[in-house]
Amino acid sequence: MLPRTCTRCGGLRAAGRSQRWMSSTQAPKRPKTAIFFPGQGVQRVGMITPWLEAFPSTVKPILEEIDSTLNLPLTNIIASSTNAQLTQTENAQPAIMATSILILRVMEKEFGFKTADRVDITLGHSLGEFAALVAGGYLTFHDALKMIRRRAEEMSRCSRDAVSQEGGEFGMIALVCESEERMHALVSGIRDFLELSSPGSKSDSAVDIPAVQQVLIANINSKNQIVLSGSIERIKTLLTNLRQFGGHDPRHVRLKCDSPFHSPLMKPAQEVMKKILYEERADGRDLVTWPGVMPCISNVSGRPFQSKEQLKDLLSRSCVETVQWWRSIKYLHEEELVKRYVGIGPGKVGRNLVGKEVGMKGAVKGGGVWGITSPKEMEEVVRALDDTESVEED
Repeated sequence: MLPRTCTRCGGLRAAGRSQRWMSSTQAPKRPKTAIFFPGQGVQRVGMITPWLEAFPSTVKPILEEIDSTLNLPLTNIIASSTNAQLTQTENAQPAIMATSILILRVMEKEFGFKTADRVDITLGHSLGEFAALVAGGYLTFHDALKMIRRRAEEMSRCSRDAVSQEGGEFGMIALVCESEERMHALVSGIRDFLELSSPGSKSDSAVDIPAVQQVLIANINSKNQIVLSGSIERIKTLLTNLRQFGGHDPRHVRLKCDSPFHSPLMKPAQEVMKKILYEERADGRDLVTWPGVMPCISNVSGRPFQSKEQLKDLLSRSCVETVQWWRSIKYLHEEELVKRYVGIGPGKVGRNLVGKEVGMKGAVKGGGVWGITSPKEMEEVVRALDDTESVEED
């Protein structure tokens, strides 16, 4: 396969270099491939700038589309605001999703990557589920942007109301254990402390306790990492209890978000999502297209959506339900036998999580785990996908 002549490689071009790799592989049999998208916390001021500099003719119209869809200068916030402003939920969520789809569109247009032909399944971590649904053909970019902004505004309001009612800080804290066995014991201890009786279920959790006072397991990210959501003070109390009475002392890190996502506090956001997804539109158009062009994994079930109605239900519930990321990756790896995983979007957290779970980093025989966060990485990943396209599965 020969690269085609490039007239504008922007940031990709080294001294004297004037070519860009253009994907054109059309193998009849290839390793099963999944693309995945990141969630909140990966936002970074200036994250669209390298893409605009490298591919201005493709990126500029997308940036205009983003701002016109939302009727606000979100791309300026992404490009040159403060970290505090970009981290605000109502800005961070649409910014991350928009940047992820922008990168995918660059991959398709500038590198000749045919997503529908080259990818078998799509998924996204928490917020990333929306980008996955766009990539999978279930939602339009326009509709997903507007939906995410409205959802994020409601989530921000929920957080402000919680602070006003209860005081203190609300957010999310990640816990990391040394092993899968220690994680199982930790989760069991947390559930006992929180009086939970059904793994992964919010509906069984101390229903008589006001949402503002609850701490929940928001994410099960890997065999040794979970995330707690709720009052920061109450999460710290829980950790103290686990140390004193349970013998657990996991490493913990406060996440870069200003809201306790995937907790009962987000119930109003779930209702907003239901209204948006189920309302009868004047033009008679359903926001959800069914079927899509490829299966998409639900964060709530850890399995592909099975129907339009189920998609609407689970996507709404994802505001308050636990993100079953570990279950999703285990399903792809053990049942779907996915061999290639490509993370698309800002940040490397998702790629690292997936790589650790499936035991691959970079390319291996017939597969690999890659992440695309920069123009340089995109060229490398497209080459790697072409190089592994015709390698037979074991």
